[in-house]
Amino acid sequence: MNRTAALAAATLGLLALGVLARGWWPSSAPALDCEPGAVRMVEGVAVCGEGAPPTGAQALALGLKLDLNSATEEELARLPGVGRSLARKLVEAREAEGRFSSWEQVDAVSGVGAAKLETLQAATELREAPESGRVW
Repeated sequence: MNRTAALAAATLGLLALGVLARGWWPSSAPALDCEPGAVRMVEGVAVCGEGAPPTGAQALALGLKLDLNSATEEELARLPGVGRSLARKLVEAREAEGRFSSWEQVDAVSGVGAAKLETLQAATELREAPESGRVW
């Protein structure tokens, strides 16, 4: 087999592997037919309807956002890229100035730059009032 034939065979093999992987790849369609706020946990499984609200890592895994205006330092520190020091600064700023009403206020906190702000916007939201005492 010459070099061109070997490259063609390798290319066809990779193409076939890609087609097979696409067939096995999980669908991007939502697994549940309810709004994210209606997702509940029953014995560690996410369901629509009755059950306990998801907490901590479960909520992040489900794509739910943390309320930046109610979260504790420990909860904020668990967010990817935030850490204990920035979490403390966010809580202190919130306690000193009141609830965050805009992302500009969050950006003004020492230690929050453009990258951290994007991370916070992806994992948190600025709710008006806490929902039944939960932050997730």
